Amino acid sequence: MAVTDVKEKESYTYADVLSWDEDLRAELVGGELFMMSEPTTAHQAVLGEIFVQLHRFLRGKPCKVFPAPFGVRLFPKADNSDDTVLEPDIVVVCDRSKLDARGCKGAPDLIIEILSPSTALYDRNTKFKKYLAAGVREYWIVDPEFKQVQAFVLDNGRYVASVYDENDEAPVSVLPGCAINLADAFSYLGEP
Repeated sequence: MAVTDVKEKESYTYADVLSWDEDLRAELVGGELFMMSEPTTAHQAVLGEIFVQLHRFLRGKPCKVFPAPFGVRLFPKADNSDDTVLEPDIVVVCDRSKLDARGCKGAPDLIIEILSPSTALYDRNTKFKKYLAAGVREYWIVDPEFKQVQAFVLDNGRYVASVYDENDEAPVSVLPGCAINLADAFSYLGEP
């Protein structure tokens, strides 16, 4: 379905999303439609490496990790009238009752967003506020350009930040014993 096939409205809901073609990559924030661009090779390489490390750690454990595209309804409503549906780059969900056939209903335990020039402000501001309001326990912003991770851990209704660079193993607070090797995560960067 092309963007032109989406009926233009002032405000959209999850019910609208359910009527669209699965190939349409878009997010809803407060009913506003945000089209998503195709990710870069570097973005996908970083995403893939972090996903693999999380997947290996979680094998045989109750928490599950999902790469994009994977819909997250932060404030789900039974009648599908919720107006915020996001597609984070990586999602970890430990409460399986939040999973359904289309993604996650409610706040995941961990969300990771990998910055690109076109999404940096959106990820750092709009999504940050939505994830905090929904109670996402840990939110990572991965910056491939600076080979850095900002990890925000929920503490008494606010996020406490830690910063890690390419020489670190970044601990995942919501997954005790799990740490992401950032040298491996950023290893593709700089290759032709």
